[in-house]
Amino acid sequence: MSKENGSSIIEGIHFETREALRITVEEGRIHRIEPIYSDQSSLLPVIGPGWVDLQINGYGGYDFNTLPLTAEMLVKATTLLWSEGVTTYYPTVITNSDEAIKEAVSVIAKTCFEHRAVGDSIAGIHLEGPFISPEDGARGAHHKDYVKAPDWSLFEEWQEAAGGRIQIITLSPEWPGAAHFIEKCVQQGITVSIGHTSAAPEQIREAVAAGASMSTHLGNGAHLQLPRHPNYIWEQLAQDGLWSCVIADGFHLPESVLKVVLKVKGKKAVLVSDAVSIGGLSPGEYDTHIGSKVVLTPEGKLHLADNPNMLAGSVQMLSHGIKHLVRSGLCSLPEAWKMASIHPAGLMKLPVEHGLALGAPADLILLDWNGDAIQIVKTYKKGAIVFEI
Repeated sequence: MSKENGSSIIEGIHFETREALRITVEEGRIHRIEPIYSDQSSLLPVIGPGWVDLQINGYGGYDFNTLPLTAEMLVKATTLLWSEGVTTYYPTVITNSDEAIKEAVSVIAKTCFEHRAVGDSIAGIHLEGPFISPEDGARGAHHKDYVKAPDWSLFEEWQEAAGGRIQIITLSPEWPGAAHFIEKCVQQGITVSIGHTSAAPEQIREAVAAGASMSTHLGNGAHLQLPRHPNYIWEQLAQDGLWSCVIADGFHLPESVLKVVLKVKGKKAVLVSDAVSIGGLSPGEYDTHIGSKVVLTPEGKLHLADNPNMLAGSVQMLSHGIKHLVRSGLCSLPEAWKMASIHPAGLMKLPVEHGLALGAPADLILLDWNGDAIQIVKTYKKGAIVFEI
């Protein structure tokens, strides 16, 4: 990056058009985009919008659900995420005691207020639970003791502690009164996602009518065996109003399922990491905050120690999901890139949904791609370099 008259200049090859570009950034936004005509332009790294992760529980040993959660942990986690090309994320607080959830969201909100760089990168909090299914399988690795029916008064208490930063909530519409709870969330601008559910198709349809607009890691957090049809996966796929989030780490979903989701949902297919704090650590057995032991295999699969068939989250970042989709021939690099940036930003109505466009926030990444591996070269947040190799 160079600077001219107070402006920042960034050069790269457009991730979609493959055109060499010179981007001028002023006051954190894209001010000008010009083509580059040079024999050396082919040597430039690929440039595109930074990645947006709607569901991430921690990374590199920093867990958003293990107390005490500190500002230092969030700062370090954010820095690691920049190095992975993630410029916007939603720290995910999962099923836990009422007090633990309140403390976690409170610390996140306070850190966002006190550390501007962290606050710029955290677009909101994703509350995954505790209003989910109590059934084994559908509940996933969430602690059964803390699962409960939707409680608006309790949620308001958490939202107050979070300073209004809870922007996504994952719940199961199988509970009585769930539709009314969903309506209240939507009225406050909160994105409601269906996940960890054993809901009947008619309950899912009722949830969508009430305003639910997303499916949390569709195909996961589910029973190992389901009726052939109808079932809650088919129903969510069939609902045009639902965006489908998927974990494409090579373990959570087979390629055939990913292909169907991409075909059916199109621009409403979103890539998430669902990464946990164990990501980036060495293979082995680990204790988690929910009291379960998990195993990280050398291949990168994370599962419950007492049930290898039950996944316990992912340890892979969005870059890995992009690679998996492209190398599997399920989509092109630009298409996978959009699933990790423009699509989730569009769902959450973030200004970065405009990508490389005049006036858009200069949340950008430069990377090298050889058709097999991704190497992040630089990450920009609001036009400022926050990571470079």
